[in-house]
Amino acid sequence: MKVLVTGGAGFVGSHIVDLLIQRGYEVVVVDNLYHGNLKNINSRAVFYKVDIRDKYKIKDIFDKEKPDYVIHEASQISVENSIENPILDAEINILGTINVLESCKGSKVKKIIYPASAAIFGEPEYLPIDEKHPLSMLSPYGVSKHTVEHYLDVYNKIYGINYVSLRCSNVYGPRQDSSGEGGVVSIFCNKMFNGERPIIFGDGEQIRDFIYVTDVARATLMAMSGNINGIFNVCSGTKTSINKLVKSINKILDQDIKAINKEERKGDIKFSFMSNVKINSILKWEQKIRLEDGLRNMLKYLEMEKKV
Repeated sequence: MKVLVTGGAGFVGSHIVDLLIQRGYEVVVVDNLYHGNLKNINSRAVFYKVDIRDKYKIKDIFDKEKPDYVIHEASQISVENSIENPILDAEINILGTINVLESCKGSKVKKIIYPASAAIFGEPEYLPIDEKHPLSMLSPYGVSKHTVEHYLDVYNKIYGINYVSLRCSNVYGPRQDSSGEGGVVSIFCNKMFNGERPIIFGDGEQIRDFIYVTDVARATLMAMSGNINGIFNVCSGTKTSINKLVKSINKILDQDIKAINKEERKGDIKFSFMSNVKINSILKWEQKIRLEDGLRNMLKYLEMEKKV
């Protein structure tokens, strides 16, 4: 069985590739290496350095490799960049995805798995957020990520391409970017590992839902099976404050670094956590890596990277 993973050199995509290969799948990686890194690519995967906006090259790859499944991780990932350049965001996230879908259609791909984003929900109307929660996007990024879900549904109805859209909460883990586009866990772990004080915008009582990257990878592989279509949250279903996150990292590092509190940023969502009842009941998926264990893994990874 062959699986093509777009964005397979990136943070989440590379973990999915590793798990696929571990489970015995043939894997093809397509990545333009803008966010991805060559060192993340499993040596047993076939790799093409190609941008999903190049529809002719994408089609050539599909024609040559004839994948059975597609996991579409490639995207423009920055909310801030989507606000500054919404056209680029749409070119990558919407038009690039259509290129992939057209190639799926021509190659008779059985199913495509797509990572949506919690950014599509906006300010929650109720908690925990389930799959039926009203959508109120606050950025072009949120709009583009949700728009793809409509295309997936249409291609399923017209061409019979099965799909699953996984709406992930705050994913964290090794290989995650700790720059401005990285997640808060990666940024805080990097700073505190190096003895620096993390910055919290607001009082730190804002709530988030953190999910470890290998749990997301498992959910992705489970979504490939059977004729299951539709939308599923992938999340811990638990509430973690930013203050608690800092406390947990300090405990593991056996130190007491105080965060720097700055003024709350306009537009930041105060409380957000999601429900995983649907994916638990239908796919029988459940979270395996709890936050403290995931943080330990990240800090061990940083220690290993420091020695290289």
